[in-house]
Amino acid sequence: MKLYTIGYEGEPQAAVIDRLKTAGVEVLADVRAVAASRRAGFSKTVLGASLREAGIDYVHLRPLGTPKAGRDAARKGRINEMRDIFAGHMAEPTSEAAFQQLRELARAKKTALLCFEADHVGCHRAVLAERLAQEDGFEVVNL
Repeated sequence: MKLYTIGYEGEPQAAVIDRLKTAGVEVLADVRAVAASRRAGFSKTVLGASLREAGIDYVHLRPLGTPKAGRDAARKGRINEMRDIFAGHMAEPTSEAAFQQLRELARAKKTALLCFEADHVGCHRAVLAERLAQEDGFEVVNL
């Protein structure tokens, strides 16, 4: 089982969708706390519509987004701090429920996790992917 991750930083929407299609992704799990973007094509409604046109399902799992303090830490390059903040966030029941939803989705369809950062190492989507790899044996592919 493969699990994909993708960041859209510095990329036009068409390029991101092309990479998803090339990988055979069937559903994009948006794991941003705020599914709005100043980058054209990456706000929830527009992105979801564009993905559907490309034959890819879209789901926004807001509870899997990192809290503002975690986003701020990541922006400043404090990755361990971001991971600590995100771990606390994931201990919340709504976050764990959303994670279980993600797990079932990824087991059923070829799924990609979407967030902003181009480099998955500095993004909380890596934490989610690592957990699915460890607990469920997913092979993680960073697009």
